[in-house]
Amino acid sequence: MVRAAAATMFFGETAETLAAGGDALTDRIAQTLREWAGHSRERGVAAIFEAAQLLGMSNRVLGWQGGARHMTDLAHLTQLLGEVAHREHHNLPALRDWLRRQRDERSGAPERNRRLDSDAAAVQIMTVFVSKGLQYPIVYLPFAFHRNTTDSDVVLFHDEDGTRCLHVGGKDSPDFKTVERLGRKEDASDDSRLTYVALTRAQAQVVAWWSPAYHEPNGGLSRLLRGRRPGEPVVPDRCEPAKISDADALARLREWEAAGGPVIEESVPAPAPPLSGVPVPARLENRHFHRGIDTGWRRTSYSGLIRQAQPSGVGSEPEAAGLDDEVGDILLAPATSVGDVASPMADLPAGATFGTLVHAVLQTADPFAPDLAAELTARIREHSVWWPVAATPEDMAAAMVPMHDTPLGPLAGGLTLRRIGLSDRLCELDFELPLAGGDRRSAPPEVRLADLSPLLRAHLPADDVLACYADRLTDRSLGAEPLRGYLTGSIDAVLRIPDGAGHRYLVVDYKTNRLGDAQHPLTAADYDRPRMVEAMLHSDYPLQALLYSAVLHRFLRWRLAGYEPDRHLGGILYLFVRGMCGPDTPVRDGHPSGVFDWRPPSSLITALSDLLDAQGVAV
Repeated sequence: MVRAAAATMFFGETAETLAAGGDALTDRIAQTLREWAGHSRERGVAAIFEAAQLLGMSNRVLGWQGGARHMTDLAHLTQLLGEVAHREHHNLPALRDWLRRQRDERSGAPERNRRLDSDAAAVQIMTVFVSKGLQYPIVYLPFAFHRNTTDSDVVLFHDEDGTRCLHVGGKDSPDFKTVERLGRKEDASDDSRLTYVALTRAQAQVVAWWSPAYHEPNGGLSRLLRGRRPGEPVVPDRCEPAKISDADALARLREWEAAGGPVIEESVPAPAPPLSGVPVPARLENRHFHRGIDTGWRRTSYSGLIRQAQPSGVGSEPEAAGLDDEVGDILLAPATSVGDVASPMADLPAGATFGTLVHAVLQTADPFAPDLAAELTARIREHSVWWPVAATPEDMAAAMVPMHDTPLGPLAGGLTLRRIGLSDRLCELDFELPLAGGDRRSAPPEVRLADLSPLLRAHLPADDVLACYADRLTDRSLGAEPLRGYLTGSIDAVLRIPDGAGHRYLVVDYKTNRLGDAQHPLTAADYDRPRMVEAMLHSDYPLQALLYSAVLHRFLRWRLAGYEPDRHLGGILYLFVRGMCGPDTPVRDGHPSGVFDWRPPSSLITALSDLLDAQGVAV
């Protein structure tokens, strides 16, 4: 396998060099391949291409016959693999399988079309100034006939001694007319030189256009051909008369043609096609729009579903650049103390920008970093360029370290975020979930949010902390929302947790809401379980949790071999990060402050998935 790789364009070895190099050459190439595999894991497929370039691949391959074609194809393939790796979270073996499928399939996708290996034969568009010193077989000059001139209070010119001057006296100064005339004359001379450059770039043919535009009298080509007659050496600064009929202009140009100048071709607009013989009605009537407008089909999100039902200032993520579920405090009943532990984030700012910054850091920071505080500080510096907040990166990182050491409760087996590496996290799982068949043209049964209520009543036990949300779904302001089209969004993270011989998967959503009274210091007691339940119901988070669980169910059903909802759906964690205070976080009935965990029956999730697909679910 190593010797086969050595014979590719990446190394350029031949049968002779492989035989002469022996095991030493094979070992060296094997070591290079191992290094490239590490580059791929750390920086992506493009890092392999870059490393091969540093070893001289480009210089070697471009020396082959058709080498430019090979390098173009390889660069194109590197880009495609990088995009797939980023979009699908593929490792090298998965990328290999993807590439095999693409090679075998007869797809007409645009990205599979080969790119040009050279643009030497392509049309090149450039300014006249840039074209100086270059030549082309054919040159087209569509705008040489006119030049835009503007009146300005400031004039740039050269005096009698050749000194470059800038006149700033304005139009009311006594010498302005003289200076303006000098400036216009210099501009006209510069334009004449550029026109000469443009006309002399062609090796075989120049094609130029002329038309009676408003600024045509100032154009270099116009002043050359219309502003003077054959035999006159002086090129005027402006054509006179400024306005000229098409016939007179054509006659002037014909003089140059007769003197051996350019070949004149008159551009005549093509005649309009004749109108079809449709009889004109004797009497006109207004048309009436008698069809109904389908307002039920839409591309929406969880935020869009609850927007009409929520009071001002309450919402959730729009799955876009910023967050709108963190715009203000959630006012709840006074906390019942379960421990007097101060929130590490008590003094940090609130609001959507802060919430977005926290999300971005949690998506990219490596919890296995030897120095977690330094890792968080680096990620905060990186993302605060886009999401600046009134806190130093060091202070914010110090406040985020304790949340990584807070137990995540029984659903996560007592693990902490620090003990769950990036290989066991799927961050920002973007989705487009078809509702009632998505684009399907048939008319499925009308499904609305209120149809979720019977599912909750049928599948949730009466003592479930969120069982009462079934009543909320029957509220007309929320329950009347149609579910047809597509549900789009992004799950903050999916965690893979060890479970016996296998794993289970948890939906995770980060929340930076302040649940405490602004008049008192924020503590873990503000995030004990009863208050988090109240916050969940207040902001319609149970709906978000259910929808995201249905998304995870669809994803695992598609991607996980031997998927069993009862075993693999691990539940939902809402991490109210301001209440996660580290190892000393108070625990009530097994539930740490700041960690809201909920595991609805898998039968509810599968029934919800079927309902969203408009299959009709009997409960």
